[in-house]
Amino acid sequence: MAVFTQVSHTDVEAFLAAYGLPAPEAVTGIAEGIENTNYKIMAGGTRYILTLYEARVDPTDLPYFLALMEEVAGAGLPAAKALRMKDGTNLGTLNGRPAALIEFLSGRPNMAPTPQDARKAGRVMAQFHHAAAGLKTNRPNSMGLSSWKALAARAGTELNRFGEGLEAEISATIRTLEERWPSNLPRGQIHADLFPDNLLLDHGDVSGVIDFYFACTDDLAYDLAIGMNAYTPETSERNFDNATAMLDGYQEIRPLSDDEHKALPVLLTGSALRFFMTRAVDSIFPPDVDLYTPKDPLPWLGLMRHHRKELELIK
Repeated sequence: MAVFTQVSHTDVEAFLAAYGLPAPEAVTGIAEGIENTNYKIMAGGTRYILTLYEARVDPTDLPYFLALMEEVAGAGLPAAKALRMKDGTNLGTLNGRPAALIEFLSGRPNMAPTPQDARKAGRVMAQFHHAAAGLKTNRPNSMGLSSWKALAARAGTELNRFGEGLEAEISATIRTLEERWPSNLPRGQIHADLFPDNLLLDHGDVSGVIDFYFACTDDLAYDLAIGMNAYTPETSERNFDNATAMLDGYQEIRPLSDDEHKALPVLLTGSALRFFMTRAVDSIFPPDVDLYTPKDPLPWLGLMRHHRKELELIK
């Protein structure tokens, strides 16, 4: 949600006209995130989110993302979805970028979640997996194991700025994951980025699931592993109460199979590696954009090392 592409009130006014909406009263850039440009829009007394999809997003993926958002919202999950223009389409163009106008959902993220919050997130994730099951379109995971290898190759020796010998350690971890990655788990549509900032709460109740732009078709338990890591506090002293609570909440709705339970250590290691690598590469090669807020990769390196030690105890 960094601001890569600048837009003016005049630009936004022309875009909103396609929806039959009046000129905007306010257009405010949103600094968080690194994938797309987002603005808060106020028009006709109603709030919206305007998203411009940047070069890191493949335009051919956008119909999948928008269809998934609409599918889960239609199934009753409080999910953000793209509004439709007067011609019935939900994707337009603004300043040379594909763009969509997204429903504004009430509530705010809790960036210091408790185990109770994590349990709610686990239930929501399981509900998401059930709600998305009706979507017939699939999308391969563009941030899977092969992408981690590519990121490691791109970073090269620069990885060692985060710790001596880290380039070799990452290579060894990737080899371990290649050897042990499961191939027999239940699959479906996954959110793949359910961090606390992508779950909105209103007076303690979940009011919105947002930011679907890493969603894909993959192992459902891998999505859970991402969430368990994402809800683990990014502190030097690890506390896994939230991760356990998220697992418990998820299983209230969708119990894991035996194979999924056995696979969790490798999935947790892999998801931690994924977010270390993406954050590390963004730190090494920062985008030259306005309102960019980098994220610290080191907590995810610590998580990866913790989970890999657990994995190595399993024969």
